[in-house]
Amino acid sequence: MDPIEDINPRKDSSLAMLLEAQQRCWDIYYLIPDTLFALDGEAYAEAAQLDVFADDQCWFNTGEISTHGLADFDVILMRKDPPFNMEFIYSCYMLDLAAAKGTLVVNNPASLRNCNEKFSILNFPQCCAPTLVTKNVATIQSFLEQHKNIVIKPLDAMGGESIFKLCESDPNRYSIIQHMTAKGHSTVMCQRFIPEVTAGDKRILIIQGEPVPYALARIPQADDFRANLAAGGRGISVQLSERDYWICQQLKETLISHGIVFAGIDVIGDYLTEINITSPTCIRELDAINDINISALLFDRIEHLLTEIKHA
Repeated sequence: MDPIEDINPRKDSSLAMLLEAQQRCWDIYYLIPDTLFALDGEAYAEAAQLDVFADDQCWFNTGEISTHGLADFDVILMRKDPPFNMEFIYSCYMLDLAAAKGTLVVNNPASLRNCNEKFSILNFPQCCAPTLVTKNVATIQSFLEQHKNIVIKPLDAMGGESIFKLCESDPNRYSIIQHMTAKGHSTVMCQRFIPEVTAGDKRILIIQGEPVPYALARIPQADDFRANLAAGGRGISVQLSERDYWICQQLKETLISHGIVFAGIDVIGDYLTEINITSPTCIRELDAINDINISALLFDRIEHLLTEIKHA
């Protein structure tokens, strides 16, 4: 994960998972991503045994740091936030070595590399609003002319970063497209703008193909179309609709076959907009509002998968 000292303990989903693991008397270790290395076909990292606390002022304590083989662990939770860059990919290569020796990596490192959180929705066109992925400026302009209002965003960011809404009448539309594509050298995603975002961009958490029955609908501020909590949106809990369950069912087989144990999909109105698998969030918010324990559901599945691995 990213530096544990920098998280917001009231909201951090990784901390919620750690608290649940500790409740189950698991031995927890905090692996430092910058210390990963591979030697003679084995992956290693510096790690410290970790104690966690449900305390907003003091939420962790680490023991002495020492070098550990990744394959020595039963489970590794890969919770490193984007950006998705070459260092992220190299980390996944290291995790591959551990997975090949029987360590359960959540989520599957090969899928973390191959299933881009934005691009992967194109595998489910029946669930999506009109969507374009390209770096060609003219193609984006044509898409904008066709749909009048679109959203344009990079493929490797998170939290609403560098997302723009473009209208056909916007005098700055060409400049924004040029900027976003680095003058035709950087691939971006464009989607028809979905006005139902004012009712909330729903984050639906999925564990081993099964959705949690409540979603966090993130409501944008009045002067901003972005609903991400990191961009100032506020979250309310809503029950999943029939359409939400249908979308989850469309994804279920693919998520399971790719070893994606924990995912967070984004749904606006009737449309799937992203499939988040690197470090899905919103556990703490949904737990607090609905008096549930999503991490317990997750670790029930992890324990079941561990049993399957041991009996294989």
